[in-house]
Amino acid sequence: MDSTASKIQQLQKAFAELESHRAVTLNLKWKQIEEHFQGLQKSLKRRFTELEEQEKDFDTKIVESRQILDKRKADVAVKEQTSLESLQEKRDAAVSAILNAMVKHENQAEGEVVEEKTGDELTTAKNTSSGTEESVQNTNIQVKAYPELVKLCQEMNSEALNKFISDNRKDLVTLREEIPIALKAASDPAYLVLDSLKGFYGPEDVHKKDANLLGLRRTCIMLMECLSSLFVNMDAGSVSGIISENAKERAKAIAEEWKPKLDYLDVDASYGNSLEAHAFLQLLATFRINSDFDQDCLSKLIPMVSRRRQTAELCRYLGLSEKMPGVIDVLVKNGRQIDAVNLAFAFELTEQFSPVSLLKSYLAEAKKVPSAAKPGSTSPGASAQNDVNEKELTALKAVIKCIEDHSLEIQFPVDPLQKQVLEIEKAKADKKRATEVAKPQSKRPRASGVGGAHAPRAANVATDKNFYGGGRMPERYPQYVYERPSYGYSGPAEHHHVQPYVGPTAVYNFSPNHQVNFFGNAYQYQTAYLH
Repeated sequence: MDSTASKIQQLQKAFAELESHRAVTLNLKWKQIEEHFQGLQKSLKRRFTELEEQEKDFDTKIVESRQILDKRKADVAVKEQTSLESLQEKRDAAVSAILNAMVKHENQAEGEVVEEKTGDELTTAKNTSSGTEESVQNTNIQVKAYPELVKLCQEMNSEALNKFISDNRKDLVTLREEIPIALKAASDPAYLVLDSLKGFYGPEDVHKKDANLLGLRRTCIMLMECLSSLFVNMDAGSVSGIISENAKERAKAIAEEWKPKLDYLDVDASYGNSLEAHAFLQLLATFRINSDFDQDCLSKLIPMVSRRRQTAELCRYLGLSEKMPGVIDVLVKNGRQIDAVNLAFAFELTEQFSPVSLLKSYLAEAKKVPSAAKPGSTSPGASAQNDVNEKELTALKAVIKCIEDHSLEIQFPVDPLQKQVLEIEKAKADKKRATEVAKPQSKRPRASGVGGAHAPRAANVATDKNFYGGGRMPERYPQYVYERPSYGYSGPAEHHHVQPYVGPTAVYNFSPNHQVNFFGNAYQYQTAYLH
């Protein structure tokens, strides 16, 4: 805009020179051109002035907005400070009230002496094995669902207690909550639990898979865990009031009696679900006698219980954390990579043992066809392939569950695995339909009724039963059911400081229609661990 005047002068000179050389008369005069450019110049200056005014207004609004914003920030800060001070005052008042109530309650407890026992207000007895300390403080014991538990514990009747738990095994969640409360009513909870272990191995002629024996063993383990739950927030002196030295000696004698029987257990046969090994380790943990046994021997038992929910916590309390790399190696060599992955996460050993590599090797192993056919098989090739398909299907489902439990979807996507599951299941369904179509049809009976009208149907039923009653799945590829909270351990993997052992406090959630196989085969893992 500043150079406009000079350019108009240059244009005027050029126009004059052009007129001097013109051959014809131009209708356009310089005055007109000059007026045109001057009009443009005035228009531009006017527009420029308007823009400058708008810019000044905008700057003024920005300054005002910043001032308003700063004022609001100051007001918010003042309100926050006022709220914090108010909350602090309320918190101090609440803490003071709680402390006053606790002091008042303690003073009342010291001044009161409970002399009578009623059905609704039961008090715990003194520990007869300790002259100076009480096993459980006098308190009101209330068991809502099963008050019979309190009576049985008061009577120190371990046999009836085991039977009562077995009879009510369908409500294990409630039992697990109320048994620790009922144990406080026993004159000696430790001896009551030790008495319950008498029939753990049963008579020699009883099969190890007997349903009643398996149920009794699970009950024994649960009672030891419930006894451990009494040690919550107790110091060593209070714990010794519940577990006396005599009780420890008796527990040690039982452990010494059980230990040789564990030597005959097969690591592979137990499939990480051995009740015998679990009970032995739980006995050492509950009665605090693990220091009397060799750690190397104890670590050899871990593969036998690697699928138990309580394994990680037991290992920590028993001081076996340093032995876990060797335990995981044993599991990998025995083709139990799922257990290895779970323990690797529990003890923060995933850098040493890659979960993705272990799961991939597990799937590769499941796809291998056995070299030798089953004895007596009419079609060895087809039978072997069926076994492989079943193993692969089971392994795929177990791997998918493990990936989801430990949030490994990014490193190991599950979509391809789920697609393989669908393909195998579809192939099985197609083969089943083809087999049904290929079955020979029985001839229609004659009108005379010779042979009975239901004879052909009975034959078909028998055939159907034989066909659908397929063999049991190999246990090396079980249906693993792991809940993440079971491995959601916080803090470091090492816990060697002295601290009261508390049995697992996992919540056992069952749907209303879920039928718990309490006394089922101990080596099946179709449902979550019950005891």
